[in-house]
Amino acid sequence: MNQQFSIIPVQMQMANTLKELEACNDISEQFGLCLTTDQMIRLAKTRFRALENAGRVEFGEGILKKLIYRFCDSPYLMQNNYEDSLSELQEIFYYFKNESMEKLSDDELIDAMKNVFDGKAQGSIEYLSGTSLENLCRIIRGGAIEEEIEIDEEDYES
Repeated sequence: MNQQFSIIPVQMQMANTLKELEACNDISEQFGLCLTTDQMIRLAKTRFRALENAGRVEFGEGILKKLIYRFCDSPYLMQNNYEDSLSELQEIFYYFKNESMEKLSDDELIDAMKNVFDGKAQGSIEYLSGTSLENLCRIIRGGAIEEEIEIDEEDYES
């Protein structure tokens, strides 16, 4: 009986997430991006896994809606990478949110991520995920991203 009770909120959150994502299609379609029902379900499941991996809990709306609205106009998102990019952006968001110890609002963090993604990262999720929190904070304060220090592989050869 307790097991059934614990499943109900997850089912309700899943249904709410799917409704949110359906509504997001109205905006993202203007930029040639649209999620199918199957993609929405996978993203909703990814949300729960990402929250669990980050040790976080969300009540109400998740972060996907904000990510979609902020990133859908990116010149680096295409229909063929849209779902995967959203999934990875969601995980990166939760990672940075934990690293910032809640000192950044969701909107501040998303704006900084978008600035790096569309700017220096040129759409590279790997570059964005490798960006330091300090550099993201600098962006929020209006500073530039420090140049990455390139390490010569010869320095590590014995």
